[in-house]
Amino acid sequence: MLRSSLILVVLALLALPFADLEVTTLSAWSELSEIVLGAVQPDFSVLWKFKSAFFNTVIFAFAGTSLAAFWGFFLALGFGWAPVRLLCAFIRSVHEIFWAFIFLNLVGLNPICGVLSIAIPYSGIFAKVYAEIAQESDRRPLVGIPPRTDGFSSFIYAVLPVVYTDAKLYTGYRFECALRSSTVLGFIGLPTIGYHLETAFREGIYNHAWALLYAFYLLIASLKYWARPKLIIPYIVISFTFLSQKISISWANMVRFLTVDIMPWPLRRVDPISGNQEINFSLTEILSWLMNTWHDAGAEGVWNTILLTQIVLATTGIFTLLTFPFACRNLSYRPIKPITRLLLIVYRTTPEYILAYVFILIYGPSMLPAILAITLHNGAILSFLTSNNADLIKLRPDAPKRYFDRYTYLVLPRVYGQFLAFLFYRWEIIMRESAILGILGIYTLGFYIDSAIAEDQPDKAILLILITATLNILIDSISQQVRKRLKISTQFIVASNQIFSTQ
Repeated sequence: MLRSSLILVVLALLALPFADLEVTTLSAWSELSEIVLGAVQPDFSVLWKFKSAFFNTVIFAFAGTSLAAFWGFFLALGFGWAPVRLLCAFIRSVHEIFWAFIFLNLVGLNPICGVLSIAIPYSGIFAKVYAEIAQESDRRPLVGIPPRTDGFSSFIYAVLPVVYTDAKLYTGYRFECALRSSTVLGFIGLPTIGYHLETAFREGIYNHAWALLYAFYLLIASLKYWARPKLIIPYIVISFTFLSQKISISWANMVRFLTVDIMPWPLRRVDPISGNQEINFSLTEILSWLMNTWHDAGAEGVWNTILLTQIVLATTGIFTLLTFPFACRNLSYRPIKPITRLLLIVYRTTPEYILAYVFILIYGPSMLPAILAITLHNGAILSFLTSNNADLIKLRPDAPKRYFDRYTYLVLPRVYGQFLAFLFYRWEIIMRESAILGILGIYTLGFYIDSAIAEDQPDKAILLILITATLNILIDSISQQVRKRLKISTQFIVASNQIFSTQ
């Protein structure tokens, strides 16, 4: 494990000289002071004006999560089949914003665009997690099932009762993630909180922006009060009833996009008189188009995405190791722990896209804001999980009194394997986030995908999205192999034989 950790750090150090870390703003401190002033003087009077955006944010999250859980359940039943696993790996490897870019061409700025952009990648995530929960569940109830019982009945009576609690808890967590995703989709024009956040930040109205952010934090923090299990079904019915009144789809646009627009342009031949299009298959021209796309956008986008990913992977690990002791009962003074945990919750709750947007306002468009944003978001998640597991350790009466000695000799050796598993588990997520932040002006794959869409080149955008997905699947495969080789997992087993899953 030590060697793997050192390799991560060395790779990050090797990547640093090639990374663009330049600060391009002339008055970073002035901008920062304005943002801080807005934070302490929020204008909550605007919240009523933007009430429909909050409603849309929740509606998109409910509809997207319910569809994803439904599809994910059936995909999980066939997850042992390689084509199903590959399909799930692909759809979850494409970020929600990239899915939104695709659906914008199909349905325009329509609520169905936001719902499907959440539902499709989340269904792949649900399928994977549900399948893992079932695989790791207690198999003893299956022994009591009569012979020749069909698979569906066996699942309903022997597996579902065992996995229900874990699946329910994870679905609730994924709904919280959907609220964040729904908010971020507003940054590309959908009518959620993010749309007004982007406008407020762009125009420098920071007191409005912070009022919206505080309201968003309150929305997340109050989930346990208004998103109770007995209310979920009515919420879902209301969500789809509302959406059914807003859906407007042009089938002609969908057919044209799926049959013509996404084809590589060398395949398309347009009659200048009639305007009719026909297929013109030329292998030479297609290969030339592929090479030009790779040379103009793909190569640099992949390189910068990998650079950013490897740097952030190391900084996230370092951030976690430095901060989780301050959130532990056994490693910090009593007043420090709640403050640290509050900060971790704020960083964890704030979407990395919004953090990056704020840092770009301060430092300008470079990899530096992306590194800070992704590190804070993912580091807060890992630090929170690691501190929770460290609190499960029961110290002996003769444990060292000094917190540093406890951290070094007692706690860190016992949680380090799981911490490393957490870090590798989030490798693909960090890769996906690194790609998407290109939309903000950083030269990762997202930058070139956004440029292709702005230039009305959907074929080029689709190719770059496929490259992004392939890269993400590759990272996920490497991560799984590393975790298997190191024999580490995201489960923590204590003396009482309790297992705390953190999927």
